[in-house]
Amino acid sequence: MLIELEGIGLTLPSQAGDVEILRGIDLAVGPGERVGIVGPSGSGKSSLLMIIGGLERATTGAVRLVGEDLGALDEDRLARLRRDHVGIVFQAFHLIPTMTALENVATPLELAGRADAFERAAEMLAEVGLSPRAEHYPAQLSGGEQQRVALARALAPRPALILADEPTGNLDGRTGAAVVDLMFRLVAEHEATLVLVTHSQDLAARCGRVLSMADGRISGEVRSGRGEAVA
Repeated sequence: MLIELEGIGLTLPSQAGDVEILRGIDLAVGPGERVGIVGPSGSGKSSLLMIIGGLERATTGAVRLVGEDLGALDEDRLARLRRDHVGIVFQAFHLIPTMTALENVATPLELAGRADAFERAAEMLAEVGLSPRAEHYPAQLSGGEQQRVALARALAPRPALILADEPTGNLDGRTGAAVVDLMFRLVAEHEATLVLVTHSQDLAARCGRVLSMADGRISGEVRSGRGEAVA
């Protein structure tokens, strides 16, 4: 399995006292799967995604990613594991405003010690149709273009896993649909696993499995006949 969660709980402090965000989550995801996660705001969807990616540490339970026990890793080793195996697409893009599109995509490759970082970044921008915008800064790009840069950045290191947190949340319907089509195509071409958090049942149904969350638990699972196969 690429992802294995056993008995995951997450409790965070607040002014009103500790808040239980996740409760007893068990989940296994194999290589090449597409998993959609839906549920109301506050159900724990994004927190679960952050636990999977090692951006948040579980309070209880065990998390294994590509065979590694995340609980046994210090922050440096955890960061290296994310760098080598995980690409993340956020709702808010999270591009570095002082860097061009090309530099934004090349940065994680440079951090990984890739000598061909800028060549690979240019190839990925071409894959998302943004070669003419390579030298533009985020403020000079539309929302859809920024998300395509973020998608190129996530996929450039060829990670085994792509985590997408409401990737269309800041986009209009038509732009969001185009970005989603591109994301599913590239994930398939790169033979990556996708875990997608979304409020959209239609978008989630494009995955092979759809998990419903409520009150910090997985409340249901549907195998979708519309799941998109790996290329």
